[in-house]
Amino acid sequence: MSERKRPPPPHAFQRGVSGNPAGKPKGTRNKIERPIVALMGQHAEAVAQRVIDEALQGDLQACRLVLERVSPAPKDRPINLPDLPSTHNVAGVSEAQQRILEAVADGGITPGEGGTLSSILESRRKALETHELEQRILALENRK
Repeated sequence: MSERKRPPPPHAFQRGVSGNPAGKPKGTRNKIERPIVALMGQHAEAVAQRVIDEALQGDLQACRLVLERVSPAPKDRPINLPDLPSTHNVAGVSEAQQRILEAVADGGITPGEGGTLSSILESRRKALETHELEQRILALENRK
């Protein structure tokens, strides 16, 4: 027997329609978080001092907490690859990809950074390809 799909009840959520189009205001805290934040505000300085004292006495967990706040892990860093060729043509993009591969292999940049640069170059290659195809189509249309 085939099952029929029933229509949704009239009170069901409509696909693609938000019940709150404006969304939650920025900075709004949930009900459970408010008293915790208030309590922390009263004791924040004492807790921070205690963590620092523990870190100074050799507690590695406390050390980690302090270091994460003082010197957070870097997100991105500038990359200097001075020998990259011009990417005005596909041959230049290919040569730039080779240089990036070599920089990753030599340890000059991380594999993640190399992947990001390669993605940028791939976008450039696609743009060049699209431009070339457009020029070829225009040339064919002008012949007729």
